[in-house]
Amino acid sequence: MNYRQENMLLSYIYQEGAIPLRKARWGVISTAEIAQTQVIPAILRSENAELVGIASRDNKAKGVAEKFSIPNYYLSYEELLRDPEVEAVYIPLPNHLHSKWVKEAAKNGKHVLVEKPAALTTEETEDMIKVCKDNNVKFMEAFMYQFHPQHKRVQEIMKSGEIGEIKFIRAGFSFFLEDRKGNIRMNKEMGGGSIYDVGCYCIHAVRNILGSEPVTVEAFAEICPQTGIDLSAIVHMKMENGVNCVIDSGFDMSFRQEYEIVGTKGRIIVPHAYRPDVVSHDAVINIGDRSESIAGDQYKVQIEHFSKAIINNSEPSYSAENTLNNMRVIEACYKSIEEGKAVTLNKRLCEQSLTKN
Repeated sequence: MNYRQENMLLSYIYQEGAIPLRKARWGVISTAEIAQTQVIPAILRSENAELVGIASRDNKAKGVAEKFSIPNYYLSYEELLRDPEVEAVYIPLPNHLHSKWVKEAAKNGKHVLVEKPAALTTEETEDMIKVCKDNNVKFMEAFMYQFHPQHKRVQEIMKSGEIGEIKFIRAGFSFFLEDRKGNIRMNKEMGGGSIYDVGCYCIHAVRNILGSEPVTVEAFAEICPQTGIDLSAIVHMKMENGVNCVIDSGFDMSFRQEYEIVGTKGRIIVPHAYRPDVVSHDAVINIGDRSESIAGDQYKVQIEHFSKAIINNSEPSYSAENTLNNMRVIEACYKSIEEGKAVTLNKRLCEQSLTKN
């Protein structure tokens, strides 16, 4: 019996409840900072995942493997992908490399968790999703923030009617980028820019909290004259359900990571929406003159969720279609900036929305 057959048998036995949960076996492609500071520790904390290897194209993999007691290290990405012991890979490479290595991983039979944004264009995203489907591997974009329970609680409050009918949402994510020289966030060819880096969270949050897609997108940006990337951006989105949304992102403002939902009877403010782990307390939801505190380990939950999908052969809750829809909006933002006008994502829905309102 080979390793893959053994895993299939163990998965079946686990589903029948005969033995404790087995662990999905992970590899990491790259020694990126986000891998070392967040995702590798999350895999190590997880109950249904284990880290079996890490790869880099330089000599860093060995040191990281020793640091985290990872049993195997590889001097090339290809070597890791050929290892039958690795079931799933986490890919935190620069944005412009996501598409290539997602497809390479899929062709080697590895399930894929790839950092956001999954790709740089809708076409790239469609292509990588197709390759994953064709090779029968699971695919998920690593928007870890959505696995924090605070957002489910926000939706519960919205549905309760406490703040009335939702009329407006504002979302922002910014920080001041100190060391810009040589930083990949400042490199247009590598997928740099504030919308790709942090604005994507705001777009994702608005779409998923509302359960609605934009029909028109209009974006404005401050473009870096040296690099051509968007240092900051402001985007207006008119949603299918008629709600107006404004998001902003930036590398030239103080650290903010928030969203606000305004209804006819009140509002909800989430001040630590995307990285509550960087503050010294639990996530907080402010509803009028009261507040709720909610604990969560979003990176760990993300790893455990994807690992469970692998073990049980189920689909991740965050679908490839959702990833594709988010990329369509990101692409529309950049098109609007380039053309200096609003972009219509769905003409029929846009006309219905304008007629209704």
